[in-house]
Amino acid sequence: MSNELKHLGLKVVLGRMNRRDFIGRAAALGVAAPLATQLLSSTARANPVRGGHLVLGLNGGATTDSLDPGLAPSAVPQSVNYAWGETLVVTDPNDGTAQPWLAESWEASADAKTWAFRIRKGVTFSNGKTMTVDDVVATLKRHSDENSKSGALGILKAIGQNFRADGDNLVIELESGNADLPYLLSDYHITIQPNGGFDAPAAGIGTGAYTVEVNEPGVRHTLVRRDDHWKSDWAYVDSAEILVINDTTARTAAMSGGKVHVINRVDPKTVHLLKRVPNVKINNVSGRGHYVFVSHVDTPPFDNVDLGLALKYAINREEIVDKILRGFGTVGNDFPINAAYAFFPDSIPQREFDTDKAAFHYKKSGHDGSPIVLRTSNAAFGGAEDAAVLFQQTCQAAGIPLEIKREPADGYWSNVWNVQPFCVSYWSGRPTQDQMYTVAYQSEADWNDTRWKRPEFDKMMIEARAELDAGRRKEIYTSMALMLRDEGGLIVPMFNDFIDASTTRLEGQLTDPSAPLSNALLICRAWFAS
Repeated sequence: MSNELKHLGLKVVLGRMNRRDFIGRAAALGVAAPLATQLLSSTARANPVRGGHLVLGLNGGATTDSLDPGLAPSAVPQSVNYAWGETLVVTDPNDGTAQPWLAESWEASADAKTWAFRIRKGVTFSNGKTMTVDDVVATLKRHSDENSKSGALGILKAIGQNFRADGDNLVIELESGNADLPYLLSDYHITIQPNGGFDAPAAGIGTGAYTVEVNEPGVRHTLVRRDDHWKSDWAYVDSAEILVINDTTARTAAMSGGKVHVINRVDPKTVHLLKRVPNVKINNVSGRGHYVFVSHVDTPPFDNVDLGLALKYAINREEIVDKILRGFGTVGNDFPINAAYAFFPDSIPQREFDTDKAAFHYKKSGHDGSPIVLRTSNAAFGGAEDAAVLFQQTCQAAGIPLEIKREPADGYWSNVWNVQPFCVSYWSGRPTQDQMYTVAYQSEADWNDTRWKRPEFDKMMIEARAELDAGRRKEIYTSMALMLRDEGGLIVPMFNDFIDASTTRLEGQLTDPSAPLSNALLICRAWFAS
């Protein structure tokens, strides 16, 4: 069954679509009525069942993690925070469109400058307090404060601070139009908290379907379902436990041995082994995620454009995709956008591995020949250390002295990423190009992990955001991608599939092209088949 048909079938099961509409939509997809009925019956057998304790063994947790959603950098805190907290908008796991959540609807002016989001009534926080528009406004104020360390700061700077409560509505006035505004408010950092989280940002109090029972950063987290959550067809397991297992081998062993029900970041090298394990299934989906090498362009020697180009030509992307991803991904082109995005700049030629060009730019850079240190850890992605070794070998062929420094998984996201000048990392991508660029490449973005600060790039980003002509908007995005590709500190060798594994007993929306672990919502979306 196609992902879209599965999604429609689940809507019928949950009472959001009738059978007649389902058959009609199936026919539009080229599926005959008898087969559509059979597929619907198959989906119905997987009718959501409440109950059970879900155990997840996850990579992406550290002792430095916090329940402050603004500080969530990786898979574990994201999954925990999405269990106890919620955003105004979510993205549909089937087609990626913006969908109402804590905001039940929205309207925009013709120029997309003035937006009114109607805030859902009857929603309570886990401390019993009723959520109000004032809580929403306060949340936006906290994350948009200049002194905030929130990962959403770059997004909210783009929005500005002209927002207010107006009855049941959140009203946002923009300086320039932005047709993508609802998508920006789906960012997982912007979890609505009582008084915006000003009083206790790391208290874990939100409107989500679960409450935090145990919070041991870097070790484990347990969550218990609330009986008073506002959405009845949501959150099926009674409780969930996340065990932080950053080691790939240990995580795979836990899945194979039945110690956990779900693991994330399955190493492509082990997929064929897990497929042989009874009662284990692989859940993979292609999307916007990408594995990267990032350098700080404001720090010597990476402030030298020619050195950056030397490194970009010295990487053999096809080899890395073949040996690290083993077919679960595609080649990248040194900008963070692939064909999964609207307005993908498909006219940009693919950068090829070329040791002669790498050697040329390295010599032109005038580098003194001292070791160029790349910090790596499999905490960044499965196979990151092996990818670094492959990169080192091809750099050597071009005469570039790349040195690898392996870092411990614990603390990688606080001590290495966005701190050290050259390291491996990953991005899950974002629903729109504007959001991806805003979060990671806008000059003032807190998560600008290449220190890319170009006023002309920021100006184009603002222009594209307000441009309503699709052709012109694509032209602007193409210029932005070229600028970042040739001058920035980003090397994108590959776009990765999201590969998780789970027990065959687990049903529900287990994949989402937006991010791994069903966009970090697997705890709320999954159930155990009866």
